[in-house]
Amino acid sequence: MISVSGVSMRFGSKVLFEDVTTTFSSGRRYGLTGPNGAGKSTFMKLLTGDQPPQRGSVTRPPKLGVLRQDQYAFDTFRVIDTAIMGNQRLWNALQERDLLYTRTDMSNEDGMRLGELEGIVGEEDGYTAESDAAVLVQGLDIPNALHQKTMAELQGGQKVRVLLAQALFGHPAALLLDEPTNHLDLDSIQWLEEFLNRYDGTLIVISHDRHFLNNVCTHIADIDYETIITYTGGYDDMVLAKTQARATIEAQNEQREKKIAQLNDFIARFSAGTRSSQVQSRRKEVERLQTTELARSNIQRPYIRFKTKRPSGKVPLEFEGLSKAFGEQRVFSKFNAVVNRGDRIVLVGRNGVGKTTMLKALLADAPGLPASPGDVDAGTLKWGHEVSIGYFPQDATGVIEKGFTAVEWLHRFDPDASRQEIHGLLGQMLFSGEEGHKPTEALSGGETARLLFCRIMLEKPNVLLLDEPTNHLDLESINALNVALQKYEGTVLLVTHDQDLLEEVGTRVWLFEGGRVVDFKGSYEELTSQTANA
Repeated sequence: MISVSGVSMRFGSKVLFEDVTTTFSSGRRYGLTGPNGAGKSTFMKLLTGDQPPQRGSVTRPPKLGVLRQDQYAFDTFRVIDTAIMGNQRLWNALQERDLLYTRTDMSNEDGMRLGELEGIVGEEDGYTAESDAAVLVQGLDIPNALHQKTMAELQGGQKVRVLLAQALFGHPAALLLDEPTNHLDLDSIQWLEEFLNRYDGTLIVISHDRHFLNNVCTHIADIDYETIITYTGGYDDMVLAKTQARATIEAQNEQREKKIAQLNDFIARFSAGTRSSQVQSRRKEVERLQTTELARSNIQRPYIRFKTKRPSGKVPLEFEGLSKAFGEQRVFSKFNAVVNRGDRIVLVGRNGVGKTTMLKALLADAPGLPASPGDVDAGTLKWGHEVSIGYFPQDATGVIEKGFTAVEWLHRFDPDASRQEIHGLLGQMLFSGEEGHKPTEALSGGETARLLFCRIMLEKPNVLLLDEPTNHLDLESINALNVALQKYEGTVLLVTHDQDLLEEVGTRVWLFEGGRVVDFKGSYEELTSQTANA
């Protein structure tokens, strides 16, 4: 159990939360939600003890599992050791024990200390630590061949999965996970969901994955209105309950305001007359009826709408024999497909199987984009009549040039657009007021993503290639993107690990497995149902 008493945090004039008192109980799984900037990561740091509250106190169990965000802190350690470090008491005992065993002239005190250490190792299941850690790491898609390698030898996504195993290791009484599904593919996310649903301690998780929150959480602790309110159920349950509660209070306030206006009218008309006792009673009634002052919500919802300047031809893309390999590793070979106007194709498969590589191969000779013939080895590829492409890369590094403001950078893609139109578009994507004049080199990850969406909306392409577009977006922005893609009249090729997007947007699936691509003419839900029944 973790308890929070009278906790407050503010930065300058901005109040994140004020006088919060709440309890996170054992056996419950809490999603910590709120828009970007609401204070989720700050609150998580208060819970882990990495940051003290400005006021109030936090009580936590002695053994916490925490997902660390620094990927480079463990580069000199073996993968398996990094996972075991999740149980710090065990790790310290193992280190000290191994050091004592290296001594050739062991004293009686050393022998007694060794006995104590062996006791700790036994209590913490240290004799099966390597095999237990291996099961965790393997479940998170780190193959056995990498377990003895150093963390420095792993790719970024693999490091994140090992750090997740570290947080889960050693049966902590509470788990605190900040964005655990980042860099995980669908199979790893499903494994994590199953693991967390079996976990019997206190779980607190920050995630922008609505499907994950709905599948895992028994409660949602929502940061908004300068406080934290806990709702029973998953994310969708919270949104419904929160909306209904807010609507009820607003309706009550509206009725009270009408009644107060009527009473004030009576007071104004008769305050100087003979009805002084009635006027006085109505003044007391006005004081009693004072409306509940509603704190302002932190939630900002972007407005995303993808239009097309003109439709493409009926077949915007077709190709035969498309192949790509890296050395001897075949990514895909002799893949043929005809993409029809209006198709919304989702590309799915484990990390590293070639989804991003496929998008780059399709863009190797795409209209309006720089040619990159090295991205495809073989095959004939033909883009159709009147095709215009909007591309959202997984790695936006260098895509938005430095030395411009957001307004200036965006204006370059449609010089005929008025400044009012540009600012309006930026406002839709939550660049309010002077934020449009922010230098491009100072943009955060979320701001970079939103500016790229502004460009796509400005250019109005009829084909979208989107590679992990939900990275750096909060839940409100992801939901807005989901709706926009469903309403879009053009053609979409989408790489994402967000299951709601896969199920609600996709009408066709390219499944990557074993060096080949399966073109499934149906929804992702139909594919998974068919696979489950096979």
